[in-house]
Amino acid sequence: MELKILDIKGNYTDKKIEFRDNVFLKKSYNHSIYLEIKRYLLAQRQGTHKTKERGELSGSTRKLHRQKGTGGSRKGDIKNPIFRGGGRVFGPKPRKYLIKLNKRTKNIVKKFIIEQKLIQNKILIIENLKLDVPKTKFFLNLLKSLQLENKKSLMIIEKTNKNLYLSSRNLKNFRLLNVNELDCFSLMNFPYIIFSENSIKKFFNF
Repeated sequence: MELKILDIKGNYTDKKIEFRDNVFLKKSYNHSIYLEIKRYLLAQRQGTHKTKERGELSGSTRKLHRQKGTGGSRKGDIKNPIFRGGGRVFGPKPRKYLIKLNKRTKNIVKKFIIEQKLIQNKILIIENLKLDVPKTKFFLNLLKSLQLENKKSLMIIEKTNKNLYLSSRNLKNFRLLNVNELDCFSLMNFPYIIFSENSIKKFFNF
């Protein structure tokens, strides 16, 4: 399988990337995708939620009324959970939501998702980009030439470039990442993936 490299105007160049058969995986990894997406979303949670139990509240510890003889239930003090402002029963406590997934599994999932997008013709490869100054209009014209103007798309470059980042950060349905920042959630969340020439070579170790 091979893909021709596009220039910034969306025209095909003489260069191309050829994907060898040994690059692709031979079976499905849907469950691994589920585990990796779950791990990613759990890692976004801070886990700082907390409510006070009755022992942590400030207030009187006086027994409201005697234990028996009133015809009412025994209530203890004013911090009882049945009262407004009382302690919370079995409330949330700070915790870590992190779960571990092997690095090899993460890499396999990335390759599998990209493989599926290659089959669906949702991956484009363009020449390496370079900007001397931040310019959002550059990316608007680029997306227009690639016919991705109103579509969610993710661009992957070889290494962090400040001018490219500043030029693209205000675009609504577009995100720019370098190869080392690439995660499976972004690959799944964005239907179209745009690789720079160097980034696709680095990802597949061409």
